Amino acid sequence: MTATEPATLAPADQGAAVRPPLPVKMVIAGGFGVGKTTAVGAISEIEPLTTEAAITEVAAGVDDLSHTPRKTTTTVAMDFGCITIDPTLKLYLFGTPGQERFGFMWDDIVEGSVGGLVIVDTRRLDDCYAAVDYFEHRQIPFAVAVNAFDGKVEHGLDEVRWALDVSDGVPVVVFDARERGSVRDALLVVLELALARTQG
Repeated sequence: MTATEPATLAPADQGAAVRPPLPVKMVIAGGFGVGKTTAVGAISEIEPLTTEAAITEVAAGVDDLSHTPRKTTTTVAMDFGCITIDPTLKLYLFGTPGQERFGFMWDDIVEGSVGGLVIVDTRRLDDCYAAVDYFEHRQIPFAVAVNAFDGKVEHGLDEVRWALDVSDGVPVVVFDARERGSVRDALLVVLELALARTQG
């Protein structure tokens, strides 16, 4: 190449330079008020799309607000956000509504996902049984993420595993839904699990 010739990339380099990251869909699930919307908002590199609606007196009579007295809204469809893990991979995050009455939307939200992160609040483990059962029955890879409300959890991870009756192949971790790095680490656990499933 002479000094007057424009610099060009080799074909392989051009492909590498313009190839977009691989899009991967992941679901964040769990019961009412466990931190799904918070987790999506904490990590998303775009302004997250949320479908929050005010909790009415009627809904307050149905949903247990005893552990979330300051919660004034609830997800009625889904949350959406995304995060680029590295130049080759971008996660698209879909948060499910937590109440059972919105369960009819789950099949559509979960379709095409590589796995799920089931967030639990150890003060009310009963609320996450439906999410755990959903992923188990459909044989979708998932991890259980215990949200450390106020920086602590009420039960140890072995106790949580026993209470949820999940197999040893299901990772159970502690994370903080408010902290970007903590949410990222929890999502990477699911990603590694899904990758191992495809390679197995």
